[in-house]
Amino acid sequence: MGDLGLAAWPPEPIRTERLVLREPETRDRAAFIELLASPEVHTYLGGPRPRDELERETPEVPERWPGSFVVELDGAMIGQILLRRAPKHHRPAAAGKADLGYLFLPRAWGFGYAAESCAAALDWFDGVLPGEPLVLATQTANVGSMRLAAKLGFTEVERFHAWDAEQWLGMRSPVTPSD
Repeated sequence: MGDLGLAAWPPEPIRTERLVLREPETRDRAAFIELLASPEVHTYLGGPRPRDELERETPEVPERWPGSFVVELDGAMIGQILLRRAPKHHRPAAAGKADLGYLFLPRAWGFGYAAESCAAALDWFDGVLPGEPLVLATQTANVGSMRLAAKLGFTEVERFHAWDAEQWLGMRSPVTPSD
C-alpha cells in the first residue's frame, strides 16, 4: 500500500467527543495483535492471522506509517483507521486513489465509535488533501460496514467478486471548500 504523500506526519492527536485519533505507540502492540488475531474482526477479511505468528512478527511500534491512526477510548486502543493509496493492481476505479479502512475490537462494536472516528479522520483528510476523492471497499455481506459507508457519504461505484465473496467499492467525492 502506498502512503498518501503526507508532508506533516504525524498530525496532532485528533479529539472527538469520546475518542482520540493518534499515531501508534509501543503501548498499542498487544491491542494490534488482538485486532489482527480476532476471528470476529476478520470475518469479512479473509480470516485472522495466527497469534503466535503475530507475536513474533509485530514490531515494537506496530503500523507506524503515515495514514495509520490508533483510535483510543479512555486511554486504551479500541481500533485502527487506515488512510492509504489503493495499490495500482487494485480495481481500476480505485487504483491510485486514497482508500479508507478501519478495524475495531469486537468489544467496541455497536457504540458508534467507527462512525465518530472515521468522520473525524475524513475531516482531517479533507483539510490536508483538499479535493481528493476517497474509496472504500467492503464485502456486501458486511451489513455494518455497508451502513457505515453510506453514513460517511460513500456511493457505489461497482460490485465485484474477490476472495470468494461479493465485494462493494464505494467512492466519496471530494468535499470542496465553500467560498
